[in-house]
Amino acid sequence: KPLADICGKPMVWWVYTRLKMLKEIDEVYVACDSPIIQKTCFDLGLKCVMTSPLIKTSTERVYQVARKIRARLYVCVNGDEPLIDPGVVKKVIPASADGFFASNLMTKIKSPAQVVDNTNIKVAASPDGYALFMSRSPIPYPKATLDFDYYKHLGVLCYSISALRFFAKTPKGAIETAEDINELRFIEHAKKLRMIEVEADTLSVDTPKDLEYVRKIIAEKIKRGELAVDVD
Repeated sequence: KPLADICGKPMVWWVYTRLKMLKEIDEVYVACDSPIIQKTCFDLGLKCVMTSPLIKTSTERVYQVARKIRARLYVCVNGDEPLIDPGVVKKVIPASADGFFASNLMTKIKSPAQVVDNTNIKVAASPDGYALFMSRSPIPYPKATLDFDYYKHLGVLCYSISALRFFAKTPKGAIETAEDINELRFIEHAKKLRMIEVEADTLSVDTPKDLEYVRKIIAEKIKRGELAVDVD
């Protein structure tokens, strides 16, 4: 999937070049376990770190990178978010963070179809901005009222090394296993996961129809001069 062609460049190139625009991020790396992806990255001039093919989650992959590359914080953006706005990404980065820290972006769902789509992870958060639960099912259930908004998590997260270490060394719980949502590992073990609401017109590419939609949007942006395919 990361190598899917979008207007002449692989998907991962679009994510990488968007993140390179952020002055808040010192360096950008592609973390992967595929020699084919690694070669493509090197051919395009993208920095790449190979990780073990035995790793089963993106969070553990980031932890393996963190053990090789020291940093104050690690921002993880999924490689299937080619429409991601750099201005939105920077909102996941705190001004300061000590010890355990984990944060995740979320955005209001505007389409009823996205509410019932199980590829969109829905979020319920506390009034003070911490995750209460995440699910592929629509949550909360509208039994008593329709006067509320649904939110979905975005594939943009920020971790301290201690949060990454906790995740990597903590076994997957029953709820995480059932839902197949990484972030539930923090919630199941009563670890605070900061949820930051943003306005974001983005889409993770999970299906062929998502890919066609993203190709259309990026092609339109290139035509209007908002994006360039040739970026040094």
